[in-house]
Formats: sequence, structure tokens, C-alpha cells
Amino acid sequence: MLRFIGFVGQIAKPPLVVDYLVIAGGGSGGGGGGGGGGAGGFRSTVTATGGGGSLESALTLSASTNYNVAIGGGGASGGVGTAGTNGTASEFHTITTVGGGGGGKNSVGGKNGGSGGGGGDSSSSAGTGTANQGFNGGAGSGGVTSGGGGGGAGELGNTDGQGYGGDGVATSISGSSVTYGGGGGSYSAADTGGTGGGGNRDTAGTVNTGGGGGAQFVTAPGNGGSGIVILRYPDVYTITIGAGLTGSESSASGGYKRATITSGTGNVSWV
Repeated sequence: MLRFIGFVGQIAKPPLVVDYLVIAGGGSGGGGGGGGGGAGGFRSTVTATGGGGSLESALTLSASTNYNVAIGGGGASGGVGTAGTNGTASEFHTITTVGGGGGGKNSVGGKNGGSGGGGGDSSSSAGTGTANQGFNGGAGSGGVTSGGGGGGAGELGNTDGQGYGGDGVATSISGSSVTYGGGGGSYSAADTGGTGGGGNRDTAGTVNTGGGGGAQFVTAPGNGGSGIVILRYPDVYTITIGAGLTGSESSASGGYKRATITSGTGNVSWV
């Protein structure tokens, strides 16, 4: 990491350039012949971003200034026989991601979102994803056989077969490669959630991945997984994570520190 020398010989800090991963909450699965929930919207400046979009650009910020952060919750299951609900948005400063779409139920289509929810069975339509954040869900199949898989940050629902959730996207912003943003699976035994936290049937999306919830088979559909914000910045800075937020800062590694924020709404700042 470069160090900048001031006019009187002091070591000055480099610019506060902040890379980010911002993932919204995933949608819940649908009940009663339902489709899987869509993954929460995924935006990143490291390795890859969601929806097949171009890698985003880091933000140059100012020290001793407050910047807003909000972690989106996963969509809550509506219970047996109900359509899924959308997840909620996550934010960091000017970067906002869209909650994942809830899965449909029998003869009801999936909802639009960061990634789209899977359609209910009887050929119900899929929800659409948001450009540069996630993919569409998969449509339900004809007859009462299987709903569609929820869309993932990395691929469409149904890519790996009818009812399979779309896979998420791997990023190394935390210092190692981790996959986030998998879509939820439909209710058939074989219809698994996508990699990156997508839930299997009756199973919630994984917390802090933005994964979509799995559709109902016997019990209630799965809730969507909550979102997350990870920030990477030069190791000469220290972050303050304000009231209302839950998070932690890593030790310096490779010239960077990283802050991982897992819940709440509030402000962060650096010194």
C-alpha cells in the first residue's frame, strides 16, 4: 500500500477508496405448488457483480463523514398455500440493491425483484430480476408437477433443471472467495436451492447471503435470507460502525481492512 508524503515530511494517508459488496434480502418461497424465492440484488466492485453486469467502481469518500448503511431483511413466509413476499433493500451511501422477488403459488406467477421469484406450477410465469443485480426466476411447469426455481445473482432459475434455484456469484472482497445470492428451489424433492444460500424446499435462505427461500412441500415455505454489506478500504483507516448497526472490522491484511455489517440501519465513518 502506497504512503503519501506531505509537504513538511509527514506521512499522509492515501485517498479513502472503498470497495463494496451490497446484497439485499432474498424473497421467501411460495406455498401450495409454489416457486422458489429470488435472491436479493447483488452489487460489488470486487471479482464480479450480479446479473451478469460489468464490475462496479469503488467509491472515493471522505474521512470523518457519516455514510448510511442499511441491511435488508429476507421476505417473511406467508405460510402454507400463500405466495412468497419480497425481501427488502440494502444500502451503502449511494448504492442500493433491490430485495429478491417472492415465489409464486399454484397458478400465480413469481414476483419481480433483485432476482425474480419462481412461478407457481401450472405454467405460471416467473418474476423478473433487476438489471445488473440478478436474474429472472424460472417459470412453473405445465400441470401440477413443479414450480419454478428462484432467480440467482449468477444465473436464471431453472438453469440446472425445472425447479432448481439459480446459482449466486462468488466474490473475494472478504479476502477469500465466498458465494452469495442463490435462488430458492421449488417444492419437488430434487429442486434444490442455488449455491450462495438458496434454500431447498421448506427451507429458508441462508442468513447474510441474500439467498431466496425454498417453496412449500409439507410445512411452510422458507423465509428469504437477510442481506449483508462488506466494505474494503486502505488499512491506514479505521471504521466506526454507528448505533443501530451490527458489524465488525477485520485486522489489516494485504494492505486493506474490511468491515462486515450484518444487520440494522445507521451510519459508518472513518478516521
